[in-house]
Amino acid sequence: MDMQIGSDLCFPHLFNTSCKKPTSSWTESVLFHTILSIISLLTVALNLLVIISISHFRKLHTTTNILLLSLAVSDFLVGLLLMPREIMRNTACWLYGDLICSLYNYVCYIITSASVGDMVLISVDRYLAICDPLHYPFIVTVRRVKVCVCLCWLGSVLYNSVIVNTDFTQAGQHNSCYGECVIVVDYIVGTFDLIITFFTPLTVIIVLYIRVFMVAVSQARAMRSHITVITLQHSMTLTRKSELKAARTLGVLIIVFLICFCPYYCVILAGNDLLTDPYASNVIFLFYFNSSLNPVIYALFYPWFRRAIKLIITFQILEPGSCEASIQ
Repeated sequence: MDMQIGSDLCFPHLFNTSCKKPTSSWTESVLFHTILSIISLLTVALNLLVIISISHFRKLHTTTNILLLSLAVSDFLVGLLLMPREIMRNTACWLYGDLICSLYNYVCYIITSASVGDMVLISVDRYLAICDPLHYPFIVTVRRVKVCVCLCWLGSVLYNSVIVNTDFTQAGQHNSCYGECVIVVDYIVGTFDLIITFFTPLTVIIVLYIRVFMVAVSQARAMRSHITVITLQHSMTLTRKSELKAARTLGVLIIVFLICFCPYYCVILAGNDLLTDPYASNVIFLFYFNSSLNPVIYALFYPWFRRAIKLIITFQILEPGSCEASIQ
């Protein structure tokens, strides 16, 4: 009888302090694990294609694509690290100790914060490209964008070190038993984090894209009007068709991000525990699922990505001089 009870524990030799293994029906567990594992693998593979494409082909080393590369890196890490952890949290015990748990949660915060930062940078990039096209090439340079991306990741590392500082100094203090990986953020710190990583980025993204939409509409009306040829030419100079197309594509990217992003924080605002509520925890994977959708959006809207995939899967990128290929 004792052996049967011990088999339900994460650590049978710690009879009084061990957590119980997650329980679910065999069919439900296998189906859930299989579907999420496939999504995780696809997320890793698709974002790896984006990373290789932008990194390898010199023609793709543009300011906007560097931002997409940074976003693809964070999405790749979501598929590689965060999704498997979410699968394991619902199907297995945490067996790696309190310190690794704290370190893992810290990395999760860094990745998600960097992803939010990338979305803000993309919004700023499109705002400057559409609303100030004459100065855009001088303001937004490749070097400056690389610096901004590095600062985004560095800021995420430093900021989240403050958020999870207590959990590092007192690792495992919130675990009720062995085999559990829980992180609890102080109410005041959590409120501050909610403002920094939710309300502020959301406000910036929405305000900038409303402005971009208004300018795009006004330019489209000027294009359709027949006031003078000079007005038409000036309109074409201010807003190139390629920039408007890029704005629409990245607008879709941001809308999908917000759809996947908002429910996660709405659940937190509602006061639900994402670690224990079986229904609320679904929004975690919805947030992660955004990382799977981003490369799909690239494939649908960016011809250069489809051409790059063809060259990659046919191993033509291994040929000498392939990095100079014109795929735009």
